[in-house]
Formats: sequence, structure tokens, C-alpha cells
Amino acid sequence: MSATPADTSPRPPHGRHRPDATPVLVLEDSDDDFDTVLEAFRAGGHVGDVRRATSGDECLKRLRDAFDRSAIAEDRPAVVLMDLNVPGLDGRDALRVIKKDERLRSLPVVVHTTSAHPNDLELCYSRGANAYHVKPVSYPKHLEVLQRVFGYWLKSVVLPEGVGGGRHRA
Repeated sequence: MSATPADTSPRPPHGRHRPDATPVLVLEDSDDDFDTVLEAFRAGGHVGDVRRATSGDECLKRLRDAFDRSAIAEDRPAVVLMDLNVPGLDGRDALRVIKKDERLRSLPVVVHTTSAHPNDLELCYSRGANAYHVKPVSYPKHLEVLQRVFGYWLKSVVLPEGVGGGRHRA
């Protein structure tokens, strides 16, 4: 019996069945900024599925689906990278909902936004953001910030059980 092409792929779709694969959920409505996220993720040597939501509502749906349907922790995102200014339910409100939901509250949320406004910074931290980064205008600096963010959250920290595999990645 011959294997199907999917069976022989070195990187299965969505990073599944790889013990080192780590899914990430990105709330980002800008195609250019999302492309930068993907480039930073790959440049850092990370393996996994970078999932995108373009509104807060879509982000919450994806998270609830991952935590409702998936008994496999490795299929759940290890971190949410969140823009604040997105259509529909914005990142500020999505953050509030995530941190109030018992199933999602331990999921790290990293705000990555153009807003340097002190009110946004204070609001996000008061709602439980784990980090807050202002997107640099310069592309090389933007890429560098994202590489550091992914390196920290995907390789350095120990995540809680049930979040992105809940294991140390160093």
C-alpha cells in the first residue's frame, strides 16, 4: 500500500502531529503586517501554524473552537498576537473577553499595535495583556521586534498545561 503525499510530507498541514509544532493565533487586519508576522515566525525557525483572524469576533470564535473541540493541547495556540485597531469587535474588547473566559484566561496575549497612546497601554494591561509592543514604522525594526516576541513566547517560557502543548520549549 503506497502512502499518500500528505503522509510523506515533512511538515504536515497546520503543524499537527509534530511534537515541536506550535500554533499561533494572530489578530491582524493588515495584509502587509501579517506578511511581516509570517516572515518573522519563519526567520526564527519556528514550526507550526500561524492562524489569522481579521476581527475580534473571528479571533474569539477561533479560540473557542480550539478550546472546545480540541482535546489535543498541541492544536491550541501557544500565544495570541493581537492588534487593537481591527474591524468589528476590536482587540481591546477581544482581550477583555479572553481574560474573563475561564478556559482562555491563561492563554498569553501579546498586544502588537500602532497605538502608543498611554490609555491603550494602561487599558490592555488592566485587562490582562501579557505584553504590549508598539509596531515600529521601520520594516527591519518591525521584523526584529516580532522575532524577539516569538523567540520569547515560543522558545523561552514555560506555558501552562493545555496552552500550545503546555511544555518548555528551550
